[in-house]
Amino acid sequence: MRRLPALLAASMWLASRGAQAQAPEPQAPIPASRPPEAVETSVETSSSAPPESPRPAFSLGAYVEAYYQWNFNRPANQITNYRGFDNRHNTFTLANAVLEAQADYENVIARLALQVGSTPSTYYLSEPRRAGSPGANASDLELWKYLQQAYVGYRFVDALTVTAGLFLSPIGPEAMAIRNNWNWSRSDLFFGCPFYHTGARATYAIRGAWAFTLAAYNGWNSVVDNNDQKSISGQLTYTTPRVSSSLLYFGGGEREHGAPEGTPWRHLFDGHVTWNALAWLAFIAHADAGFEDNRFGASRWAAGALYARVQPLKQLFLAARGDFFREHVASNESGRARPIFWPVPWVSSATATLDYRPHERISIRAEYRHDHAGGKLYFGDPLQRNPSSVTDLPNRRAQNTVTLGATAWF
Repeated sequence: MRRLPALLAASMWLASRGAQAQAPEPQAPIPASRPPEAVETSVETSSSAPPESPRPAFSLGAYVEAYYQWNFNRPANQITNYRGFDNRHNTFTLANAVLEAQADYENVIARLALQVGSTPSTYYLSEPRRAGSPGANASDLELWKYLQQAYVGYRFVDALTVTAGLFLSPIGPEAMAIRNNWNWSRSDLFFGCPFYHTGARATYAIRGAWAFTLAAYNGWNSVVDNNDQKSISGQLTYTTPRVSSSLLYFGGGEREHGAPEGTPWRHLFDGHVTWNALAWLAFIAHADAGFEDNRFGASRWAAGALYARVQPLKQLFLAARGDFFREHVASNESGRARPIFWPVPWVSSATATLDYRPHERISIRAEYRHDHAGGKLYFGDPLQRNPSSVTDLPNRRAQNTVTLGATAWF
């Protein structure tokens, strides 16, 4: 990875030679989903609508995210446990620095996003480890963590686009880039559900505000598959300036080769609605549920989150979020399945965020968050060491944090 800075510099120079500048990103609510990016799809417009501006053939973008966080449990290991990407106590943290390049030329589409920071290491924690050989490389998180997105595609007609590669997950309303979220931290639903998928997908933009995406992937959080089964998903989205929504099904075998649970099919159902009630007031409702029938019975889960955001001043946003996630782990006389998400029965959080935007390309945020769980999931001083390993044992059922973060983009 010593060549990464040189690759980033070369990418920026090449893109700037022929690229058109990206249009400023509007300060809009969270999109209806983590959908295919706008470069991939085109919704038909009526004959009376003004013509769309031509798509830029090439564009280059970047963003940086950094924060400082204080955990009132004062964990000596400086870990704010099970919090996604804002997981370090009492230290200034470079969470993510991302360089993105897009191409849309004569219906050929490509996107590449490179990333470096503490976020990618958490992002790829579940990536399968695959052994190599004298004639083939090994594969694990260290190989892939600098890559956030990489795909190519073709627009056969304005309404149909087919792409293949590494994608951000379409599950849920929250995005990888903090600038597109209302809060600094992500919900428990975001952290529990997959972050990325590798495979192929086809998106058909139906006349009007509707679009449908059908996809086949290796599975949850796997560039390289951990079994012989593939996963499928179908997503229906509806997007207007005032209301946007998503309904999604994701199914597939997600247990690794030789798992004691067998090779069960896991079903995930996800839906969310964003409502821009007024120019200064918006809401989001998100629900996620699913089940897996394995050798120990039926493991299942249900989760939900509610969001609200107000804009009292042009440059100021106030947002609140509450979420709850319950998981039932299957068990019978043969034993107990491994949890899919959490080592405790349930987790919840309450979050309040102040978002100040002195410029259209910078966001400065202050956030308070309370986490609570149905068992010891978080760290607090004094720490307890696991006698069978070098890891620390969670010893708190709750944690409270204050975070000050900033993100800028172009």
